Amino acid sequence: MSSKIPRAFYFRSTLRVAKDLLGQLVVRKYRGRRLVGRIVEVEAYRGSIDPASHAYRGRTKRNEVMFWEGGHLYVYFTYGMHFCANVVTREAGIAEAVLIRGVEPVVGLDVMERLRGKNISTFDLTNGPAKFCKAFGIKRKQNGVSLLGNEIYLAHGRRVVQSRIGVSTRVGIRSGIEKRWRFFEKGNRWVSKQKRWQL
Repeated sequence: MSSKIPRAFYFRSTLRVAKDLLGQLVVRKYRGRRLVGRIVEVEAYRGSIDPASHAYRGRTKRNEVMFWEGGHLYVYFTYGMHFCANVVTREAGIAEAVLIRGVEPVVGLDVMERLRGKNISTFDLTNGPAKFCKAFGIKRKQNGVSLLGNEIYLAHGRRVVQSRIGVSTRVGIRSGIEKRWRFFEKGNRWVSKQKRWQL
């Protein structure tokens, strides 16, 4: 298995981290099984300078983990039914993070299929932030997990070269809609919104 990504990776510019996350592996230990996926789509959120960020108006009980030092998982509940997972970046107190939007499943597809439910196609397993969390068993309990630990962590994968990185505005937000802070691997079938964005 590839080596774990060190904490220094997360302390850099959030936009740089977001691009460099493409191609890296997210590893989840789930009930004695190992689930592995390759990150293919992300969105950056930049705290107090970003009106789309949960931390734009300051620290709250909900967004507390965003203010921790880089290398933690920030998990939030949305629309009363879905969990989404973010990689916290930068130094403590800055409150920036990268949303994991799309993951290409690599190991443990049978477990992912069971967690997602019956009759889910392989290409629909993890092609969205809520789908990813459900397939990897990520819920409120995983909020604040250290990505330097063993429950959930990121490992070195096959990095996406610059010419294969697509860039667009972010999805499903009402503020900061002009910022082109969504990055994805062009042509990968696990990228969400395939029809809307020309890959």
